[in-house]
Amino acid sequence: MRRYLEFAVVVSVIAILAATAMYALDHARGQAEESGLQMEVMAIRAQLMEVAVHRETFGGGLPSSNNPIDWIATRPANYLGVLADAPETGGRWYFHSQSGELVYRFHDGHLARFRLSREAGRSDGRGMPAGIGLLRLPDQRQ
Repeated sequence: MRRYLEFAVVVSVIAILAATAMYALDHARGQAEESGLQMEVMAIRAQLMEVAVHRETFGGGLPSSNNPIDWIATRPANYLGVLADAPETGGRWYFHSQSGELVYRFHDGHLARFRLSREAGRSDGRGMPAGIGLLRLPDQRQ
């Protein structure tokens, strides 16, 4: 009887440790995905700044599209295009046609939303030459 009790205690401790480890790994995966998102957004912002600086230096117009991906040369590898609804799988970028927002769907289902800013003539914003920038909107839970 004593062996069964010891076995039950050992199994319970291992189960608690495994559950704690699973939670910690899931949390770390979410943080890693957010970090990757922020790196991708920085790359998009840098390319938008390049377009704005080129326009300020050499003249000409800006693209008429509200989709920031249409403005840049290098698209994210996981960009699906213009969609009316969120994709089923996570880890994907898309431009939501109705809201006019660039959206990243996380693996846990929530959405990071961004909007292209075109505040013409405004150049006092950090990282927004000629008022061009990519603004993060509040995340949306699904």
